[in-house]
Amino acid sequence: MDFIIHNRYQIAMLGLTLMTVLAATAANLGQFIAWRFLQGMFVPGIIAVAMAYISEESPDESVGSTMAIYVTGTVVGGFAGRFIVGLAATHWGWCTAFVVLGAVTLAAALSTRRLLPRSTKFVRQTNVPAAFESMWMHLRNVQLLATYAVGFNVLFSMVGAFTYVNFYLADKPFFLGPAALASIFTVYLIGAVITPVAGRILDSVGYRWALVGAVGVSASGILLTLIRHVPVVIAGLALQARGVFVCQSASSSRVGKAAGAARSSAARLYVSCYYLGGCAGSILPGFFWKQAGWPGCVAIIIFMQLITFVIANKLWRD
Repeated sequence: MDFIIHNRYQIAMLGLTLMTVLAATAANLGQFIAWRFLQGMFVPGIIAVAMAYISEESPDESVGSTMAIYVTGTVVGGFAGRFIVGLAATHWGWCTAFVVLGAVTLAAALSTRRLLPRSTKFVRQTNVPAAFESMWMHLRNVQLLATYAVGFNVLFSMVGAFTYVNFYLADKPFFLGPAALASIFTVYLIGAVITPVAGRILDSVGYRWALVGAVGVSASGILLTLIRHVPVVIAGLALQARGVFVCQSASSSRVGKAAGAARSSAARLYVSCYYLGGCAGSILPGFFWKQAGWPGCVAIIIFMQLITFVIANKLWRD
């Protein structure tokens, strides 16, 4: 069964490649949204398999540092995707940009097929009732539920901050244009430097204390953005991103530890909660923006981070 986890990963990667290229053929907005929706259907499969693979195949003492390297890849990919699309769209149009993204995704799929070692600890679950029992076991696991809540809050905070800060900086007194707003995403690259270090911290001080410290850094950063000075706002976003990426490393690593068995299904539930948090982070702060502007958005993000702090302090145990 050692090839099954690789096959699932390859199917998800190739499906994402196909949907990305087909998005370039869209003749109207409805078709474009449909292809983008189908892209999103394949992404969780990649993340869930990658998390399960790391949790199962890495030695227990290095799960945190290995997961941090994985998160570093997502950070670099998040920035590169925006940068590559912007560059390609500027010179050759948006259709070519999606073809380029598809080519990059295909190259990544072929590289992982060739370079990623075969899994040795994955056990395929063929008994359907047993699979449902595993899911029910996860939903009764307080440690795991706490980790799912942290994952929800991680993407909520990131999406909420980096979505609505654009409106904040485009308005008075900043009046930043599209190019300047796009360049703000370079603070993502801080995560590429921080997360490998965070991995070593996770393995040395434990997930709980690493998460507590990361939440404090993230909350401090988002509060700094209330100072109406562009360099200070950017510094605040950099701190906020730094804290969130460490939280992501901690929660992603924690899934396998808390689950114990059936780690693949535990990772799938985590990814579901993670993306639900991103969905909520794109919608809920909008109501606060309408009523109180950017300070309202900061308030709801701080509230969610306080919840993460309580979860780490009360429910996580190393």
